Amino acid sequence: MKMMLYLIVDPMCSWCWGFRSAWQALREELPSSVQIIDLMGGLAQDTDQPMDEPTRQYVQNAWRTVASQTGALFNFEFWETCKPRRTTYPACRAVIAAGLQDRSARSTMYEAIQRGYFLEARNPSDTDTLIAIAHQIGIDSEQFARDLTAVQTQKTFADELATARTFGVTGFPTVIWRCEDDEGNSRYGLLCAGYTDADSLRARWAELIC
Repeated sequence: MKMMLYLIVDPMCSWCWGFRSAWQALREELPSSVQIIDLMGGLAQDTDQPMDEPTRQYVQNAWRTVASQTGALFNFEFWETCKPRRTTYPACRAVIAAGLQDRSARSTMYEAIQRGYFLEARNPSDTDTLIAIAHQIGIDSEQFARDLTAVQTQKTFADELATARTFGVTGFPTVIWRCEDDEGNSRYGLLCAGYTDADSLRARWAELIC
């Protein structure tokens, strides 16, 4: 019997940032046999256009709500020092590109982008920022820059988006469980859709029976 958890997220999703501590708490208690598969969900498509004022206010209000409900910290200097665009696809591709060098670098890049965006007032919609973060986490930044636009990165991202759609995911974070028996038959279910606190996650996990 195999158990897998699909974590569908976006590095620039504020609710994913708020979910971070709850997810880490659950992960620390999971059996080592549980396989974790992270998928980039793609919150906002590519654009070169600056974020308009209503969207700026919408996102800032979301930050305040997430901070209030989860205790996550946010650096609102971002809105004064950066030129935001409503695109998270570059950040998603950056996670995938980092993983081409080292599978474990996916999670490292994901977390570094989150810190850069929400705490350090850096703009992960900008390629220069992503390359600088790649250098910061210790991967080959020149290779990373090439991989950002590589066909393999684009295909992997498209595949991950397609998988999220197949699961019916409409928001982030979402965690899907999959149980596979010895004959290869699988069952799927929803562990959480949207922010869920650590106690609720533990309770839902405890209810799962394969």
